[in-house]
Amino acid sequence: MFRSVLSSALIAVLVAGCGKADAPPPRMPPARDPGLRPDELPALVNAELPFRYPAALYARKVQGNVTLKLFIDRDGRVLPDSTRIDEPSGFPALDTAAIKGSQELHFVPAKLHGEAIPISLLFPVYFRHPEARPLPGDTILRSASRGPDGV
Repeated sequence: MFRSVLSSALIAVLVAGCGKADAPPPRMPPARDPGLRPDELPALVNAELPFRYPAALYARKVQGNVTLKLFIDRDGRVLPDSTRIDEPSGFPALDTAAIKGSQELHFVPAKLHGEAIPISLLFPVYFRHPEARPLPGDTILRSASRGPDGV
């Protein structure tokens, strides 16, 4: 199931749009026992990823990666106040677009012993322009999104 979360996240984001400046960071919800690992990781439900490529950066063919830290509740919802940028792209507009889009993500929740549990995880968002040169490491992304059988 984790592969489906990552595979869906590896899809290049090619839609135009723009977000607003980041608000002051809210507090994280209380953490569960860090040694506790779910039997089933959350699975992304969205048919299409909700991330909107900022129009000005798309026009300039700017690309980047943003890694978000998401808190997914036991209903599979991302708690917007808990979303953080773990690794910024170097372009604030891409970072903002990633945070804004994360508010529309929906998951089948993680489970422990068959019971839904909240969980924090890292979620990569890749902004790629179809006419730009690949970024270093993009060959790894292509092979990871194909899966073990190369598809």
